[in-house]
Amino acid sequence: MATATPSTPVPSQTSLLFARAVISRLALWPAMRVAVDNQWGGPDSAAKRTWLASLLVDAFETEDPTPDAEYVALALLQAMEDEFDAVLEDGSADAVARDVVQLWGAAAAGNVQEIASWEARAEGVRGKKVQVEIVQGDEEEWEDEGESESDDEAPQLVGQPASSSTKPEPVVDEDGFTLVQSKGKGRR
Repeated sequence: MATATPSTPVPSQTSLLFARAVISRLALWPAMRVAVDNQWGGPDSAAKRTWLASLLVDAFETEDPTPDAEYVALALLQAMEDEFDAVLEDGSADAVARDVVQLWGAAAAGNVQEIASWEARAEGVRGKKVQVEIVQGDEEEWEDEGESESDDEAPQLVGQPASSSTKPEPVVDEDGFTLVQSKGKGRR
């Protein structure tokens, strides 16, 4: 006699496609890549990225009306602040949110090619670093009485991923002078 086991609901094809798409889109987001690569969310930063994807998928499956780009952007910004201690002011969450809403439509239409395209792009950036620039803000404006001045500022993202063809950073000595570096191409 076989015993009955509780069955887990099987996700729909739309849910599976959308989950794959959201995971890929978050993997392409430079702010998220930096946060995960640098473990701003601790050693389980990658798991937090996956958790955020599942949160978004659940919202699209259960919310009525379906979430819009503003809802998604706020969820992204809140998660980055709460889980990764990163306050983003670069507008990138808005672009990701618009893509997530568009991907919901693609998944609902069964557009496997579009989802596969996002997955291929995400695979293409795996292991590549995002170049960041640390920008110090106005500490007096943000400092609370209980905060120390040594709190870290979140880095500002600078565009393209770092590659071997990028120029090296200038070397500044302790007096603030920029040191002239040799080009290393046979010049005498």
